[in-house]
Amino acid sequence: MTANTRWVDAVNDLTAQGEAYVLVTILGVRGSAPRDSGTKMVVTADRSYDTIGGGHLEYKAVEIAHRILAGGDTQQHIEHFPLGPSLGQCCGGSTSLLFEPFAASRINIMLFGAGHVGQALAPILSGLPCRLSWVDTREELFPANATNSSNVVKVVSDTPADEVDTMPANSYYIVMTHNHQLDYEICRRVLKREDFGYLGLIGSDTKWKRFQQRFDHRGIAPELVQRINCPVGLSAVPGKRPMEVAVSIAGEIIGLYQRDEPAKPTQQGLHWKELKTMLSEDTVASA
Repeated sequence: MTANTRWVDAVNDLTAQGEAYVLVTILGVRGSAPRDSGTKMVVTADRSYDTIGGGHLEYKAVEIAHRILAGGDTQQHIEHFPLGPSLGQCCGGSTSLLFEPFAASRINIMLFGAGHVGQALAPILSGLPCRLSWVDTREELFPANATNSSNVVKVVSDTPADEVDTMPANSYYIVMTHNHQLDYEICRRVLKREDFGYLGLIGSDTKWKRFQQRFDHRGIAPELVQRINCPVGLSAVPGKRPMEVAVSIAGEIIGLYQRDEPAKPTQQGLHWKELKTMLSEDTVASA
């Protein structure tokens, strides 16, 4: 079923949420067709937004989009459709559809702490292709607009360390609560999982040395402990103001997920010669 949400709103929301989708565009129309050239719709694995005219044409478009998503294809495709009996339509024209896949973002971040630095950092992270879970025990610290972005979830919990178990593998954790013991418990829970993509801890050298000693007493493997980034953030971005610290942490996160991004092909999408050939075939087919 096609949702009422406009395709442009769907693209913004899905990008913010890091969800994969295919943007379907009517690239060319010959003769009579249900919708004009340039009409778009968005297809995800389980729903669609907007419409390219309905009927069997849209059904086939959604079917192709689902196949692209299931196969993890990242290349653009053009498909030609005569609007005749084979599609159960009697328009008599033809149309070409462009399928543009956009891959899902697998970045899941859990931010512990809604203090000054957390309040400066959360809006920056919300603008990245990630899902952000923002955790604190004190609901009154969260700003009124904390969840204005669709990719941000506010979590008020009396036991923040327990929230670690709700995250998928390879998640990023940023620990900056108001309590050193709570920071320690959260870090210990993350280390226990061993499947984290990143663990950043705010604190001084003294705090970090004490944490290392406590982890050692607990028998936690040193190589696992060394995966903690403490002090959190980029050393090349100094400063102690909340925004300066927030920018430093965000920079470290961006550098990390960009490094892990697969290499992009030297050619993306369609070469103009391919497009010209396809459009020529479209003209011949509709003649």
